[in-house]
Amino acid sequence: MMQLLIRSEKDGILCPIPQYPLYSASIALHGGTLVPYYLDEATGWGLEISELKKQLEDAKAKGISVRALVVINPGNPTGQVLAEGNQREIVEFCKQEGLILLADEVYQENVYVPDKKFHSFKKISRSMGYGEEDLSLVSFQSVSKGYYGECGKRGGYMEITGFSADIREQIYKVSSVNLCSNITGQILASLVMSPPKVGDESYESYCAERDGILSSLARRAQTLEGALNSLEGVTCNRAEGAMYLFPRIQLPQKAIKAAEAANSAPDAFYCRRLLNATGIVVVPGSGFGQVPGTWHFRCTILPQEEKIPAIVSRLTDFHKSFMDEYRD
Repeated sequence: MMQLLIRSEKDGILCPIPQYPLYSASIALHGGTLVPYYLDEATGWGLEISELKKQLEDAKAKGISVRALVVINPGNPTGQVLAEGNQREIVEFCKQEGLILLADEVYQENVYVPDKKFHSFKKISRSMGYGEEDLSLVSFQSVSKGYYGECGKRGGYMEITGFSADIREQIYKVSSVNLCSNITGQILASLVMSPPKVGDESYESYCAERDGILSSLARRAQTLEGALNSLEGVTCNRAEGAMYLFPRIQLPQKAIKAAEAANSAPDAFYCRRLLNATGIVVVPGSGFGQVPGTWHFRCTILPQEEKIPAIVSRLTDFHKSFMDEYRD
């Protein structure tokens, strides 16, 4: 889609910050311009339409033609699940501004809180009375998220709606350039699209395995969220969905200066120290983008459930010793 949308550096794509770096990398690879919009950490990583409008106008003032809006729901790395009303606002915004909506919905099965539910953007747009001709929408899904192949198996698909037949033909051509089929990925994609149904011999075991994985992920998310919020200077929004937490960390000035002396971003400095001391791997927020002057890291909820208590213990001990070492 990036290859088809981007003609020159004057073409821009609206992307959330923090974002999964695939987007900024793909835009750069194809010679376009990233047009960032900041998610609001104070409202649980909310997506504000006013922020989208501000960034769109700023881009236009610089001579950039904004072609599409990327929305990641549930969020990576932030783990939020969009409210239905917010999604309606986003659809209306894209309709009014003539933007293609790129809906990254690969974590749609991963929702862990009872007051939130995943709604596809296609469902939302149809419920608003918009037909296929009213909104150009690309919906992305993957077999490596959810509860199917987890992260070891790779395969995915996109559904394209609201594009003319000749444009669809070009999309298929570009997609077909890779002649070596990912056979296992295709088989898995077909299984994701057509899981066992009531009456099938495997239906009960499928449901038991699915529910077991998702309930375990929910428990892990809750445990890690609580552990992070108990650390000095760390705040972490609710883990509503996806497979990640993106806590904010207030680093002492002494630690920030030590990071500068080591020619490192402060959050990367913290993450490297954590890795060396404990073997726990987290990713610095500076790799995903963040409000200037704030520091974060992304951690997954994916370690086996029985290993979570030991991880929490090691993280807690490290954090206390780090803060003591660099206390102002």
